[in-house]
Amino acid sequence: MAERPLLDVEEVAAWFAGRVPDEWFDGPVQIRADRDEIIVTGSLPVPSNAPPGEDAARLAAASRVAAFREASRLDRMRVADSAQQRWQRHVTWAARCGDEEVVFTDASVPVMTRLRFAERQVLDTLIDSGVARSRSEALAWCVQQVGRHQGEWIGRLREAMTEVERIRAEGP
Repeated sequence: MAERPLLDVEEVAAWFAGRVPDEWFDGPVQIRADRDEIIVTGSLPVPSNAPPGEDAARLAAASRVAAFREASRLDRMRVADSAQQRWQRHVTWAARCGDEEVVFTDASVPVMTRLRFAERQVLDTLIDSGVARSRSEALAWCVQQVGRHQGEWIGRLREAMTEVERIRAEGP
């Protein structure tokens, strides 16, 4: 099966801006996309009537996100269905309220890989120590760790890839 090309995130953001009701979010949605999924994140207003305290503010924000998720479910599904037809990718919604961000039902995409003995031993050690329940979960944990601890390097790599794509598009 041929891989789907990367998306023009600005085009996707503009499309969602036309489909998402203005009253849903405080400002434009943020779009993240890869070859399998589009994640649409919007910011909700922080509840002004939350009781004092950090825990109360966090609970109020989480409740605001949960209420939005329930109230907008059918409309979000309609928008997502249109986007999924257009770009052939799973659409995931997320909402941010204050410091709380919740991703609603994101895609879990299988990835085929071949590992040698030493690499499998790393995954099996993670399973045996209780860090992960399966090799799949152990590999996902490893990828998360690289993302956390090498985030700046990966960010620079993504910027370089974007520049390569821009130059390639200008080509003959």
